[in-house]
Amino acid sequence: MKSRILVKRYTQGLVGALKDEPEYASVSRELAEFRELVSGHGALRVTLENPFVDARKKSEVIQDVLAGSGFTDKTSRFILLLLDHKRLDILGDVLGSLPVVWNERRGVATFEVSSVVPLAEDQKDRLKEELERLEGRPVCLRFSIDPGLVAGFSLRKGNIIYDASLRGHLERIRQKISEG
Repeated sequence: MKSRILVKRYTQGLVGALKDEPEYASVSRELAEFRELVSGHGALRVTLENPFVDARKKSEVIQDVLAGSGFTDKTSRFILLLLDHKRLDILGDVLGSLPVVWNERRGVATFEVSSVVPLAEDQKDRLKEELERLEGRPVCLRFSIDPGLVAGFSLRKGNIIYDASLRGHLERIRQKISEG
């Protein structure tokens, strides 16, 4: 729970510092590149994850990496902020929540759509139109595949889940039967 709260706070802070869509795209791309760089370089990852390595040494290593990367000042400062507060481990979660928080700032509702098979483009368009009608504002859909659904799909908006899957329907029947 604490981790989710931290992720949300850091993400909101980052989004609050971004001025426009191009800057958002640049910073999110650079953060993803940094994460890939660290995860793809074993010695660097081990150094940063090792609690016995001095914080100043970690900072020097990160500053060297950032100096050679050509990242924007905002990206570099955010990475160093995470490092200084010993929160570099939440970078992946911040990247995952960044589009949602950015969309919230712009007044766009984000829905995560899970289905057994990829939806056709016309299905995606109809779903988006209907959700925009119901929400009364623009929506952004993020699609994923969940083989456990059996049939149908589920929607998630924040903590609210709308389950229109066969698995969800069967679970509701099971609960009614167990209740008597």
